[in-house]
Amino acid sequence: PTHTDGLQFTITNNSNFEGKTSFGMSVFNLSNAIMGSGILGLSYAMSNTGMILFMILLTCIALLSCYSIHLLLSSAGVVGIRAYEQLGLRAFGHPGKILAAVAITLHNIGAMSSYLFIVKYELPLVIQAFLGQTDWFMNGNYLIIIVTVCIILPLAMMKHLGYLGYTSGFSLSCMVFFLSVLYGQELFVGASYYTAHDQSSKIQVHVFPAKPVSGSFLMLDLQTAYTIPILAFAFVCHPEVLPIYTELSNPTKRRMQNIGNVSIFGMFTMYFFTAIFGYLTFYENTEAELLHTYSKVDPLDVLILCVRLAVLVAVTLTVPVVLFPIRRALLQLLFPGKPFCWVRHVTIAVCLLFSVNCLVILVPNIRDIFGITGATTAPTLIFILPGLFYIRIIPTNQEPMNSRPKILAACFSALGFIFITMSLTFIGLDWISGEKRSLGGH
Repeated sequence: PTHTDGLQFTITNNSNFEGKTSFGMSVFNLSNAIMGSGILGLSYAMSNTGMILFMILLTCIALLSCYSIHLLLSSAGVVGIRAYEQLGLRAFGHPGKILAAVAITLHNIGAMSSYLFIVKYELPLVIQAFLGQTDWFMNGNYLIIIVTVCIILPLAMMKHLGYLGYTSGFSLSCMVFFLSVLYGQELFVGASYYTAHDQSSKIQVHVFPAKPVSGSFLMLDLQTAYTIPILAFAFVCHPEVLPIYTELSNPTKRRMQNIGNVSIFGMFTMYFFTAIFGYLTFYENTEAELLHTYSKVDPLDVLILCVRLAVLVAVTLTVPVVLFPIRRALLQLLFPGKPFCWVRHVTIAVCLLFSVNCLVILVPNIRDIFGITGATTAPTLIFILPGLFYIRIIPTNQEPMNSRPKILAACFSALGFIFITMSLTFIGLDWISGEKRSLGGH
């Protein structure tokens, strides 16, 4: 135990658990945690910024995410703690622990719900396109229950997050397939589509003008400012960093930082190419959800249907990875110091999935709720808390408050408050203007 500011803490270093997850599997899990449904909106984001500014913003945000992981790992290394909530306890006492647990829970429940909303609305269309008929099981509400019980729940029963490395790798391969199709569409098809109307199938194929000579390289307007927090939230993975670190074989700060760097660089590459291939195909016709743009060209195109199915598989396999930090946060909050118990492990997973399913089924449109929670919890987890943890936990005799590392950490936390202010301002402007945009963490 240590004594700081009159508060007593118990430091746990998980010495009773020997991590066995390899470097590669850890990269798969962290990359899968970073990648979210927001990847489908990156082409639209590029259309609002231009290619050069998008590249600059994406690069800066990726570097900031790496720095955030550095702050978390440095704080964890000093006190031997590998749980986000316990870092909050060490830094600010029980209020800090509660704040961290609540932020993780709200943010990841929002992410899980957004994935299941994609399943609810996209999977019935894909199945109907392949089977050509409408049955009772085409109902999106039934489908998310079936997918949850048959796929998500068994994966969520795994004892350790490292076991999901294989499904995370498959999820990433689905997104690589998605990226490959985007490249092929841009290279061989482009946006030179013509108006057509199939009288037999009653399907309207929308018109797109011929491709312009070049796209926009730099754009500055309100839409550009709105894109910045969206890109910032595209790299949210910080609740998963410490659980992955705990289960890593031969765990060292340097080894885990390398996992974070490789994962972020991999997602940076995928994000950029997804954005540019989609944008160079449709330019100003790019919609906020890229697959909707392709489906308007030919709703029954088999390749596009396969891509939509691949995206559905990818987001479905991401749900269990996102569930693990919520369960860990609840365990730290409700059952601190208790040994592993299968009953608690299973019960929390079932209750979480039941709650998220009810949310997705019963609430027709909760985009505003997701927008507010995502706009507040994501900057808290990425910027504010890692910076504050570093300032509070790193001893002053090792790094004084006026040292460069702590000044940078303070500026990093301040940046989080700026992002919250920007995001809530844009949401308010949306409500006033009546326009709807997505600002979720994933």
